[in-house]
Amino acid sequence: MPADPMFRSLSHLAAGLLVLGTLLAPVVHAADEFGTDWDDPRTADPAVARPDTKSCSVQIVDHGFDNFDPYLSSIAPPPGCPGPWNKIVLEMDGAVKGVQYDRISHLEIGGVTVFRTSTPEPSREGIQWHVEKDITAYAPLLKTPQPTAMYLGNVVNDTYTGVIYVKARVVFYQADRKHPAAQTADAVQPLSAPRRDGADLIGDYVLPIDAERWQAEVYATGSGGGCEEFWYFIAPTSTGYSCPGPGPYREVQVLIDGRVAGIAMPYPHIYTGGWSNPFLWYVIPAPRAFNIEPIRYELTPFIGLVNDGKPHEIRFRIAGLDPSASGWEMQPNLQVWRDPHGRRTQGGLLTYKLGDMQNAPVFSTLPDGRSQVATRGGHQLEVKGWLRGSRGYRLVSVKRAVGNTNTHTWDEGEYHDGVVGDWNDTSVVTTTLPGRLPEVSTDAQSFGFDGMISFEPVAGQSYYRITTRLKIYDKANALALGGASLLPRWLIKDNSFDGEAGWNYGVPRDQRHAIGHSTQRHRHSSNALPCYDRTISQQNGFVSTDSNGCR
Repeated sequence: MPADPMFRSLSHLAAGLLVLGTLLAPVVHAADEFGTDWDDPRTADPAVARPDTKSCSVQIVDHGFDNFDPYLSSIAPPPGCPGPWNKIVLEMDGAVKGVQYDRISHLEIGGVTVFRTSTPEPSREGIQWHVEKDITAYAPLLKTPQPTAMYLGNVVNDTYTGVIYVKARVVFYQADRKHPAAQTADAVQPLSAPRRDGADLIGDYVLPIDAERWQAEVYATGSGGGCEEFWYFIAPTSTGYSCPGPGPYREVQVLIDGRVAGIAMPYPHIYTGGWSNPFLWYVIPAPRAFNIEPIRYELTPFIGLVNDGKPHEIRFRIAGLDPSASGWEMQPNLQVWRDPHGRRTQGGLLTYKLGDMQNAPVFSTLPDGRSQVATRGGHQLEVKGWLRGSRGYRLVSVKRAVGNTNTHTWDEGEYHDGVVGDWNDTSVVTTTLPGRLPEVSTDAQSFGFDGMISFEPVAGQSYYRITTRLKIYDKANALALGGASLLPRWLIKDNSFDGEAGWNYGVPRDQRHAIGHSTQRHRHSSNALPCYDRTISQQNGFVSTDSNGCR
């Protein structure tokens, strides 16, 4: 696996994604409509690739979540697998039955969030699911004993009866001659004294004086059931739309001592109760619903400004959000690679170009009387810094460009409400050493959806028929050139979802007459990984297709 951080992070998307029901599932005859039971949830995402080396497992969670208290435990390096490690995998098994909403959860090790997820909604008879994630990048945390905490707030009462049972463990795979130790940061740390400043999250951080590479990572989600969970629907207050605000453009920024040091597009997560239609997600969730991936920023050009042994302010901000608004949660960490000889690095910033953020929602009334807000937004950042340590002199430049187009259309009463959204986020990191070809890493992501929610009155009845139609795409391309490798390293990921579901709203459960179908296809290709192409389809809660397209 290449050492380059940008390529490695995207490789983790392909080789280290979580998986639900990784074995090809048996296909059964579909029912005419949803009943009180359905297949366990699963995705077409690839399993975590594992080395054929000695492994040891440490259980860190065994708990039934029925309130908002976190589950506290601890973890230490297993005596049988003391390291170094080639890979570390988090495995989680869940079970729930009865009636329950989807819940957001995250797992911390040493105060650092290493996994964030949402839970599926259960059937009356109950469901089980399995999740796994490659957490090798957090290996520095696991070299010493650490406290762990799993947060999964849940309401259990006479109406919402589902206790969510979770077992989680960490599996360590020893390195050997054939499977060398993973190349990771030397330290992974949370912010010190994190606190809110309006909608911003800020904290203090002391960068080691011998830092030679620096990255930030943040899990950023709009969640909690309010308007910011569906931020791409938000329309200017003057339009009269039910979720008012400045508009739908959102951008996740990291600031160092008040200066914008990184920009990124947030992913428009859809949880398993989202878009007014849990029937669409019971068996196949939306992409990333069970794997809320962090956003990563390359901060190396700023090392020379802050490696003075003093605390500096690190701030995470949701640009485009009303400063008084709530609904976003951010869980960051900082990752540092240190000079191998402990030499204090010298450095400085040579170039800093932050473009004007474009954010222009335009309201119009269509000829058929529907309202529409069309938004085009984007931003660019270019920085270059120099560093000198025991490895010599180097230049590091980062260019990042983000953009979003969003078209939101609705009718009077919001009985038909749809969004077409496209997001793009491209980062290019170039490292130049004297007498060597530059190392260039490109990470290009594009994702979006085309969806509509309809509330249709049923003739002669007092209830509505809710129908949700949604197409989702999640693509990424990585390319690494130069450096120690003579050959380029590339990876292409394409994850898609297409589904529709309808049900009667405002009637007893046995009169909902819900029907739905959906398909997820996950493909990736690479010159370093084998072919992967899996398709899963379900109809009315039962898997109808589970196939492998690689030949």
